[in-house]
Amino acid sequence: MNVLILTPDRVGSTLLQRLITVYMQSHRYDRPVINLHELTNGLIKYYSPVFNCEVLGKSNDRPWGYYQSLDEITQLLHTTDHYKTSRLAHYHIVNRQDSIADQVPFYQYLNDNFFIISAQRTNLLEHALSWGIQTHSKKLNVYTHQEKIDAFSNIYHDRITIDVDVMCNYLDKYVQYSQWVNNHFTVSSYFEYETHLPRIEEYILGLDIFGSQPRQSWNDTFGIEFRDWNRCHYLVSDISGISAQLPGPDQLQIQHNSVDYVDKVDLAPVTSKNSILNSLSTGDQQFLQQHTNQYISSYKAIDELIQHKILTTGIPIKLQTMMEKRRLIRNFDQCVDVYNNWVEKNGIGSPYTDSALKSQLLNEISQWHAVSRLE
Repeated sequence: MNVLILTPDRVGSTLLQRLITVYMQSHRYDRPVINLHELTNGLIKYYSPVFNCEVLGKSNDRPWGYYQSLDEITQLLHTTDHYKTSRLAHYHIVNRQDSIADQVPFYQYLNDNFFIISAQRTNLLEHALSWGIQTHSKKLNVYTHQEKIDAFSNIYHDRITIDVDVMCNYLDKYVQYSQWVNNHFTVSSYFEYETHLPRIEEYILGLDIFGSQPRQSWNDTFGIEFRDWNRCHYLVSDISGISAQLPGPDQLQIQHNSVDYVDKVDLAPVTSKNSILNSLSTGDQQFLQQHTNQYISSYKAIDELIQHKILTTGIPIKLQTMMEKRRLIRNFDQCVDVYNNWVEKNGIGSPYTDSALKSQLLNEISQWHAVSRLE
C-alpha cells in the first residue's frame, strides 16, 4: 500500500508520515515499505542490500532540489516495486512552477496509485504562528534533542517579533492549499491536527492501509504507549523552563480561575542539555525516569530504520506548545488581533478571545506535562 500525505506544512504531516512508516514495519506486507519524505525535490534509485532489490530514496551526496521533471518522478515511482510512504507539499509545487499540463498527469498517477491523506488544521492562528517562528529559526522540524537546543536557545532567550504581513501571507497560502487539494486529488482520509494528533495512533491504525491484518500498536512493538514515548521525546529537549512553574500532580486542584493562571507562567530558558532535567517539575522528572528505558530502546530501534534507509530521518520532536508560542512571541496579542481581522475579512476560520486561548493552553499543557487537573 502506497501512502501520500498532502500538506501545507506546519500541520503535523512529517510526524504522520514517519509514524505511518514505523507502524507499517510492524505489519506484514509482500514488499518493503520505505519513506521518501517529499516527492518533488529529488529522488534517487539505488540497490538496497537490505531488501536485495532496487528502491527509491533521498541522496546523501547531492543537495535536494527541483532537478527532476514530474514525468521523471512518475517514472521512478512506477519502476520501483516497493511500497512508498511520502508527502507532497503545496509550496514545493508552487516553487517548482511546473505547467498545469505537466501537473495534471502527475496528480492522476498519484490518485491512481496512492492512499491519499490531506493534512489540515482548524486552528489557523497557531498554523500561521508556527510559520512565523520558522522564519526566525529556519527549521521546519528537528529530529534530535541537541538540534532543538541549538535551533531555539537564542530564540527563547531573546524572543521574537513576527511580521504580521508574513503571518497573513501564510494564512492566504493555507486557503490556496485547500483549493489545490479540492481541485486535483481524491482524498481517502483527512488528518485534522487538533482532533487527531492527541490520538494519532488510533487515527493511523484506523486507516484502510493494513488490510485484514491484526493491528499492532506502538506498545505491542516497543513496550511503551506512543503518547508516553512522544512526551518523553518532547521533555528531554524542553528548554522552555515552563514545566517547573506548572501545578504538580500532587496538588489536588488549582484555583477555579485557573484560566488566568497562564499569565503567571513565563519562559525561563535552559541553554544546555545537561540542565534540562533539573529544569523540569518533579512530576515530569518522575515521568521520564519511569519511561526512560523503553524510550531509549525504541529510539534505538527507530535509528536502525534510518540506517537501513527505511526512514529518511527519525520522529520529529514537538517544537513549541501554544503556551511557549504565547511567551516567546513579543507581539503575540497583535498577531491575534490581525488574525481575527483576517478571519472577519475572509470568512474562514474562527476568531479567538483571550479566554478561549487560555483554555486551549491549559488543555494542551495536560497533554505534555504531569499536572493536576486544570479547570
